Amino acid sequence: MAATPAAAATTEPAPRELQSALDRIVDAGAIGAVAEIRDRHGVVRGHSGVAALDTHRAVPVQSRFRIGSITKTFVATVTLQLVDEGRLNLNDTVEKWLPGVVPGGDKITLRYLLNHTSGLYDYLHTLTFPPDPAFLAYRSRTWTAEELIHRAVSNPPVVKDPGKQFSYSNTNYILLGEIIEKATGRTYGEEIERRIIRPLRLRGTTVPGTSEQIPGPHPHGYVPVRQGEDTQLVDYTEMNPSVMGAGGEIISTTSDLNRFYAALFGGRLVPSSLLDEMTEAGTDGGRYGLGLFIVRTTCGITVYGHDRDALAYDAWAYSTKDGRRQVAIAVTPDHAGNPDEAVDALVDAAFCG
Repeated sequence: MAATPAAAATTEPAPRELQSALDRIVDAGAIGAVAEIRDRHGVVRGHSGVAALDTHRAVPVQSRFRIGSITKTFVATVTLQLVDEGRLNLNDTVEKWLPGVVPGGDKITLRYLLNHTSGLYDYLHTLTFPPDPAFLAYRSRTWTAEELIHRAVSNPPVVKDPGKQFSYSNTNYILLGEIIEKATGRTYGEEIERRIIRPLRLRGTTVPGTSEQIPGPHPHGYVPVRQGEDTQLVDYTEMNPSVMGAGGEIISTTSDLNRFYAALFGGRLVPSSLLDEMTEAGTDGGRYGLGLFIVRTTCGITVYGHDRDALAYDAWAYSTKDGRRQVAIAVTPDHAGNPDEAVDALVDAAFCG
């Protein structure tokens, strides 16, 4: 359980402060936690807790983990690169690229998909989730984008007038994945690898598709499953991530996530005009742009990034808009407590400390 500064480099929070913050996350409801903070002074990394239940093995500080909805920023970045190349337009409709797939798709633009104002039903709400034991049947199942979209559009929209109201829906990004493939002839995963992972040398980052494994060092992740009158934690490290698809399937590390966001906000991935589009809220008073949450810290600094869970893993990654400071955190929750408040405090301290 030690925070590890880069050689001859320190930053805020200091290593001891980072260690205390990670320990508080574990105490609040996590099996393990890792974090990396970067700024102009250097890099600080830390870890707390264990890599697997019933062991004393520490979480590897360079752990790989499922990043969940942070995947959406990768998909949004590729989409905007295609906009920059003139192959897509933010005002293109779903109907133009996927004719007949989405009822009312002629009124839903790519912008509305990116900023979650399409009003489309979230297909995840049609699935079984823990602690229902029926959820375990999904572990090795391969889901197609077509299946997931069909489950979504079989339900009425949650918002009648697209573009007017924020309503977070994973369906939006499943559709964007399909549109990227239509526009390029390659899957969104291939485009992410070609345009982001390889150029940035994100060696701990993969788009697994249907592979159930997490390659390289990683903590085990668990989900609660009801067994009779009791609920037990079940190891769910290995699972087919196609159920999350373009909305959440990527595997990465804290270091890779920080490098990705530093490159994005440093102007290496999309031009400044489109970066401004990404960081502008889609609704008045909203806090979501194009593939990015917009978060105001307690000290008044606005940061941009993404977070949320991938079943057995939770992850957060945020950056200042000038790209000078990033924080990335991964947690394996114990599902008995709630570490979110402790994580939020660490994110805040990373930018305000």
